[in-house]
Order: sequence, then C-alpha cells, then structure tokens
Amino acid sequence: MNPFNAIREFEADGTTYKMADLTVLEEEGLCELDKLPVSIRVMLESVLRNADGEDITEDDIRALAGWQPDVPDADIPFQPSRVILQDLTGVPAVVDLAALRSAVERKDRDPTLVEPEVPIDLVIDHSVQVDYFGNEDAYEKNVELEYERNSERYRALKWAQNAFDDFSVVPPGTGIVHQVNLEYLGQVVHEREQNGENWLFPDTLVGTDSHTPMIGGIGVVGWGVGGIEAEAAMLGQPITMNLPEVVGVKLTGELPEGATATDLVLHVTELLRDVGVVDRFVEFYGPAVETLTVPDRATIANMAPEQGSTISMFPVDEATLDYLELTGRDEDHIELVRKYLDAQGLFGEQNPEYTETVELDLSTVTPSLAGPKKPQSRVEMGDMRTHFRELLHGEFEDELDDADEEALARWLGESDQSMGQTDGGKAVVDTGRDRPDLDPLTKRASVNIDGNDVEIGHGSVVVSAITSCTNTSNPSVMLAAGLLAKNAVERGLDVPDYVKTSLAPGSRVVTQYLEASGLLPYLEDLGYNVVGYGCTTCIGNAGPLPEPIETAIDEHDLWTTSVLSGNRNFEARIHPKVRANYLASPPLVVAYGLAGRMDIDLEQDPLGYDEDGNPVYLADLWPDSDEIHEAVHDFVDPSMFEEKYAEVFEGDERWDALEAPTGEVYEWDEDSTYIREPPFFKDFPLEKPSVSNVEDARCLLTLGDTVTTDHISPAGPFGTDQPAGQWLMDHGVEPHEFNTYGARRGNHEVMMRGTFANVRIENQMLDDVEGGYTIHHPTGEQTTVFEASQRYREEGTPLVVMAGEEFGTGSSRDWAAKGTDLLGVRATIAESYERIYRDNLVGMGVLPLQFQDGDSWEALGLDGSEVYTIYGLDDELEPMAELTVTAERSDGSSVEFPVTAQVGTPAGVRYIEHGGILHYVLRQLLTES
Repeated sequence: MNPFNAIREFEADGTTYKMADLTVLEEEGLCELDKLPVSIRVMLESVLRNADGEDITEDDIRALAGWQPDVPDADIPFQPSRVILQDLTGVPAVVDLAALRSAVERKDRDPTLVEPEVPIDLVIDHSVQVDYFGNEDAYEKNVELEYERNSERYRALKWAQNAFDDFSVVPPGTGIVHQVNLEYLGQVVHEREQNGENWLFPDTLVGTDSHTPMIGGIGVVGWGVGGIEAEAAMLGQPITMNLPEVVGVKLTGELPEGATATDLVLHVTELLRDVGVVDRFVEFYGPAVETLTVPDRATIANMAPEQGSTISMFPVDEATLDYLELTGRDEDHIELVRKYLDAQGLFGEQNPEYTETVELDLSTVTPSLAGPKKPQSRVEMGDMRTHFRELLHGEFEDELDDADEEALARWLGESDQSMGQTDGGKAVVDTGRDRPDLDPLTKRASVNIDGNDVEIGHGSVVVSAITSCTNTSNPSVMLAAGLLAKNAVERGLDVPDYVKTSLAPGSRVVTQYLEASGLLPYLEDLGYNVVGYGCTTCIGNAGPLPEPIETAIDEHDLWTTSVLSGNRNFEARIHPKVRANYLASPPLVVAYGLAGRMDIDLEQDPLGYDEDGNPVYLADLWPDSDEIHEAVHDFVDPSMFEEKYAEVFEGDERWDALEAPTGEVYEWDEDSTYIREPPFFKDFPLEKPSVSNVEDARCLLTLGDTVTTDHISPAGPFGTDQPAGQWLMDHGVEPHEFNTYGARRGNHEVMMRGTFANVRIENQMLDDVEGGYTIHHPTGEQTTVFEASQRYREEGTPLVVMAGEEFGTGSSRDWAAKGTDLLGVRATIAESYERIYRDNLVGMGVLPLQFQDGDSWEALGLDGSEVYTIYGLDDELEPMAELTVTAERSDGSSVEFPVTAQVGTPAGVRYIEHGGILHYVLRQLLTES
C-alpha cells in the first residue's frame, strides 16, 4: 500500500531513499503535525509506513493522526523497527522460539517458518553475581563463576544467533543492555534495505526489560514489554495498544550546586507518581532541557517504569547529535539523522499540545534518596536519620511499652554523632556515645569479619553498590563518585568491614574513563573494585553476604540496609535478608558506604574521623560542579567508545570456547535442568479452543496492594526448603549448584515452582505468614502455593488470584504471567494493574479482571475460601467486557459482583480466545503455510 501517496523519495548526499512522509498527512488535512506530541508522530510514521490494508489500515492512520489532548478511544497497531532483549528474559524467549520450531516440525512443516521479522539484539548482562568483591581479582572470579553456572544457557543463545537471521548477541562482560543500547545500538534513524530499496525511518523498539525507555534520552520511542509480547513482535505481529494520553513535563531553572541527575530523577519519579502517568506517554520540554546532557536525560528516561509511564522521552536536538558524535557514531549517519528528522518536522525544540502538563523547576531539586522499598518514596538526604528511626519505631512500637519516653523522643529527634574511629581512620559505630538503651530499637550484634570484630545494628549498611544502567551511563555522577572517593582516601577514611562494596559499570567505557582520570584506584582503595559489567545488585544479584552478617541479621532480627545507584528497591529484591533498601547517586552510595549506616544526617553528622581524630563531613568531600564538568570534558572522548564497541559482539576466550548446538531445530536434552522444552505447544491443536465461563474455581492467593512482579515472578537465590530447590535436588543438583531463578528461566519446572514464592509475599489467607504459602481449601491444609496448585489441577479445579491496587507493578517479567498460567490460574481479579503484567497475562491467555471502583475482595467481605464462577465468557468476548463473578461461601451464602475484563483491544481478545499470543501466531503460521 501507499496510503495517501505518502511513500515518497528522499535525497541525501547523492543517495535516494524511500520514506513515509508525515507532511502528506497534514496536506491531506488529517492533522496539524506541530500540535501532535513527538512520540505520537513517530508512531504515526510507523503506522503509515507499515499499512497493508489488513493488520494496519487507513482507518488506523486516521485514528492516530486524529490524536487530541482529550484522547479518542482508538486502538493502534504499532510495529517497532527492532527488539532488544536481556538474557534473563531473552533465554525464555529463545526457548519459546525453539519450542515453536519444534511444534512446526511435529506438524511436518518447515521449521524455518518461525523466523524473526525484525532485527533482534540480545545483551547478556543479568547473570553476573557479586560473589567476589573488594579486591582486584573480583571481576575475573565473578565472570568465571558466571560461565560455570550459565554455560548451558549461553550455548542456547549462541545456537539462536546461528539459527535465526538478524539475531545478534552481545556476550557477557560487555555492559548493561540499556547502556549498550544508548551508547551503541540506538541509531535514532535507521538506514535499512527492504525489498531491494533503501529506506529511512525512525528507530523504534520494544524490549524485554521495563527500563527500555532509557533510549528516550536520545529521542527514540521504545518501551518495555513482556517476553511473550516481544516474541510476537519478533514474529511480525503488530503491538496493539490503546491510543495513549501524553503528559508534557516542562522543565525550568537549573540544578543547584550539589544536586545530581540522580537527585533530579528521584524528584521526577515522585512528581509523576503523584500526577498519575500509568499507561501514558511522557515527553519533556521547556527551557531547562537544553541544560541537560544526554546522559542526564537518559537517567530520567530510564526510570519511566518507576514514574509509571510507558515512555519518558526527550526531543532530538543539537545535544543529541553531539552525544552521537561523542559515542563514536558515524559522522555521515549523524548528518543524515539531522536531515531526515528536519524533513519530518521532528528535530529540535517542540511545543505540541499535551493531555496534561506539569512543571518542575530544577532549582528546587535537593540531594535525595528513595526507599526503603519503593523507588517513588523520595527522602531528603537531611531527613534520612529521622526517616529511618521513625521507620524502626513503627516496626517495633508494640515492643516498646516500657520505654523511657524522654529517651525515645531524644532518639527520634536529635542528632546522634556516634561515629568513632579505629587505627587508620576507619569509621565504625560507637555504641556507647549518645545512644539510649531502647532495645529493640538500638540493639547491636558483634560479628567477626576476616578476623576483625565489628558491630552492626539496625540501619547498618551491609551493601553499598554502584550499579545499574540508571546512573552508570552518566559520566558526571560516576566521576563525582570517583572524586569523592579520592577526597575520602586523602582524608584517611575507609569503609567499615561489614559493608559489601561493589562497582558494576554499565559499559567498559566507564572503566576506561575512570582509569584515564586516575580516579579508579581511589574507588578500589575503598573496596569499590569492578565486580562485573552487568545489572548485579539492582536485579537481585548482590550475591551472599558474609556468613557472620547473615547469621547476626537472622538471630537479632536486624533491619540492615543497602544503598545502590539503581532503579529498583522492592522488598527482598536486593537481598532477601536486607529489609530496607535505598536508591541514591553514585557519590552518595560511596558516602553512605563510608558512614556504614543509613540512620545518619549527612548534613550535620560526620562520615567519620581522620587520622588526627577530626570529624570529616560530606561537605568536606563533595566535589563542586566545575570540578566534575572539567573531569567529564578532559577524560571522556569518542575514541573510548569507538575502541570498546568495535569488539562489542566478540566476547572473551570463554565465549569463544562455548560449543553451541547446531541446526534449525533445537536439540532438547531431557536431563537438562536449565533448558527444557516448555509445555505450551505440545499436543498443539490447529483449531481455536472455545472460551467458556470459569466455573467452581478456587482462590490460590488473596493479596494486598502493590504486589510487584518481584513478588510474583521467581528471581534471585532460593533454597532447599522451596519447591524449586526440592525439584533440583530430586534431579541430582546439589544446593551449591542451584544458581538463581533468573539463571533457570529456561526451565519451566523450576520457574513455575517459584511463582508466588517470594520470601516477602504475604498471602492474606494466612495470618502473619510470609512466603509462598497458601491453604488448600477442600482440606484446610496449609501448604506451598505450588503444591496446592498441583492438588487443584489433579482435582480438575480452575484457580483465580485476587489482589489490590497496582497488581504486577515493577519489572517486565514474562514468568510472572507464564508461572501464573502454569499454576492453573484462569483469571486474576484486582483493583488495578501495572500495564506490562496485565498485557503479559493476556498474552498467556489468563484473563485479568478488575473490580469496579470502590470494590475490593476485602470490601466485598471475601476471604479466599469461597468457590468462584465467572459468567459472561460463553458470549463473544469483547474489549473491556463487563462480566459477573459469584463467590459462594461454605455456609451457602453468596456474593455477586461485577468486574471488567482488562483486555483493551480486539487483538487482546484474539489472544484470550486462542489461549495466548504465541498460540495465535503459531496457528496463523500453520494455517497460512
């Protein structure tokens, strides 16, 4: 098709390209381009270019071109130009693609019918764990362990690279997916040959990590989707979504001295959570945009999911082109980006109409952290002591009946400068000075670390990690951390022995400029040695704490803390034994590492004492902005990016030595405990199954508000007392070889046993019980969620799960939906959903239902013991259908209540009808071949 004759030729530097010309739509009277948000125009170009009269029609073009601030109710089919994966979500995607090929082969068809339709880049970055730290061998030892644990998974990825066209793998030890995307993979504009013709079009993508919107820092439209949805996009299925509202954030003013880009993003996250931007796009504009570097912009865009938005993006302007040049992109391509975007009206400052506008004055930004378990819970740095002590007081209030009220008031409100020193100026907590006896609030535990006796208590920092794409892509905060470390070392300070320190740069370029600046040795002196190039602590791969620390935490019920430069701090994510976790800028990570505690006011209290016994304050160590800018200017240059990214797909000798399977169809190993053929497509019928009412279902869990995908999807380490560990032991795997859930995402047997098994999840059916437990209602027996689900399956009983608000918030984890499906859950019923989890449920054929406003399982008097029937599915399901649920109690009484099926598009209805998105795609491939 050539709708509206919009496919036209474009000349640039002697080359003729094809392009979908947006200005034609304005000529046709379909829109006023300058009034449309930039993100809407980029999506409009995709719809215009990919219109085929079937999946994408002229009506779709008109609907998107007709975007208004009061957004019309319309569905948009969007085809991204590429897909990006990380290895934790990439491995199950590869396993599913391999399973699809096996299913096609079983139908005596050509297995290469299953072939990605768009380029795919997979970056292996989520598997390295911080087992070794604080020494110069940490990186090599951690990578060696990474390969030892994950070689089978990596061989499967190498198979995929060879078996599928346009499937590229960035090997371990290279960088974090979003930083590699920002610094190398993102092109802003694609030059691509299609059907023998040269085309130009905007770079757009979806990724299997919720922080994919970080690419919005260079003006690229991209967002996170679940692995299921990404796989469908790989196979050419448009992503159908409701026409989004777009919120404009006007930035004014300038950041004050002492405030970092991290502080700014924590303010933005708090602001946008208050505004409410779930399911909405966010665009930044205003006079302050030009004062922000691209790394600053990317730091903000990275935390779109924490803000709640689908994307958070900035315009493409001169700063963007300067960044492309800095990061070693080809000069001719940079100029082509300018010319093409100019022609489309997409270059430079924009001032479109928005659904809603909010304003943030950068001059109001103050040094901040976020925690203890939500990234939007911002805390002023100067309020941290009071914040943490009030947190403790709330936790232990019931145990303080006989406390001295005067001492308690003093402890809550006054500064406690209880820092002492040991030889060499190492700061430790002095438990005897100005500390009232308010057990359990002030209790301490003595531990021996490598022959040194130290004390820890509530608030002790046991993890201090510079990690994650949020900040390690930003030279200003990384060099600020190095400068602060230099100042601290020169004053004779050190980090307490009980603090687990780590530095996990997002790319090898970071290490190069830290070395060039001479600052890396100072970070290493404080224990911040490079431990790997990957997500590490932020994804839950902090590794074990020293055994004496873990023992003391357990025996004394200590609320220890972590501080990290990441974007996620949900319960049990960083480490299952660390109860309070705080996000902060890299220099503040170092500062709190030096202090060894979070219950401290760094505006008043010293970090420690120098060798002469003089107090050293944060203000004494903090580098000024001119010093930071000078370091960035002097030590970050294009040659570093060109050198490191020239070998981005090569890997080290370990990668070269991996022998990958060959052939178009994957050879499944029945004895494998890492990669197993999933059951989704076995005995696959060509006929579409019918959708029917869910009858006589039982409730597997009743959950509260803000149950995250970290709670639902298996992640992090697990033990022998959990069903996943028991399965592995039954298959000959020793506990020290369990690895993490993330590493075993290619094994459905492990993953479904870990679904809803997080140690901090609270099933409200049980009183004061944490972890993956529930009640098997026919017997009244308490058991694991997995065991109960298997009993229900044997009894032929379908299941539902009930939850409160923000169900499934957090990272885009496909196993949160896959595991839900494999446990036999036919429907979930919640007060509200996070977009990605909701869409993933639909992609697995699980029906997400929503209570009406004011209703909840608690308000309706339900407790999960009832028998549930969902009516209205025998009729033809429609988008956002109103259904009815009845819950019958054991005494014969019942409750009937309405729900809305959160299936917003006709495509979503098709996926539910077919039992899942990949089931639909497979039937299409088999019936059309």
